Amino acid sequence: MPKKIIYLASPYGFAEQWREKLLPEFIDELEAIGAEVWEPFQRNNQIDTSRKGWAHKVAISDLEDVKNSDGMFAIINGTPPDEGVMIELGAAIALGKPIFLFRDDFRRCTDSEDYPLNLMVFAGLPAIGWEDYFYTSLIDIRTKDKSLYKWLKS
Repeated sequence: MPKKIIYLASPYGFAEQWREKLLPEFIDELEAIGAEVWEPFQRNNQIDTSRKGWAHKVAISDLEDVKNSDGMFAIINGTPPDEGVMIELGAAIALGKPIFLFRDDFRRCTDSEDYPLNLMVFAGLPAIGWEDYFYTSLIDIRTKDKSLYKWLKS
C-alpha cells in the first residue's frame, strides 16, 4: 500500500533557525508513522527567487501540492497564525482534505471558550471529537489513538 501524502503547512521555512531546527523534527515524526511528507520550502527550493514572477510560481506550486496531497498537517502557532498557512488550510478545507492541526503556542486567539483559535479554522474538523485532530506536542503525533495515526494506517 502506497504511503499517504501529507502536506506540511508551516511558517517554519522562512527563518534559518526554524528551518534547520524545527522543521526536521516535524518531518521526522510524520515520516516515522508512515507519511510521505511534502514540505513546501524543500519542494520549492528549485524556484529561482531572482526571476520576475517567482512568488506567483511558488504560490501556484504550493496550491497544486495541497490539491495533490492526501491530507494536511498545519502548524498554526502565532497570534494570529501565519496567513500563508491559513490560506493553505482554507484550500484544504474547501477541497475536503483530512486536516490535522498542531499548536503548542499557549496564547489564545479566539472568539469561543471551546476552541483555541478562530472558529473557521475548525471548519475542516469534525464537530464532535475535533480534539483528536488537534496536536499540542510532537509526542502526540505518534499517539496511536489520535486521528492522524489512524488515518495513515487506514
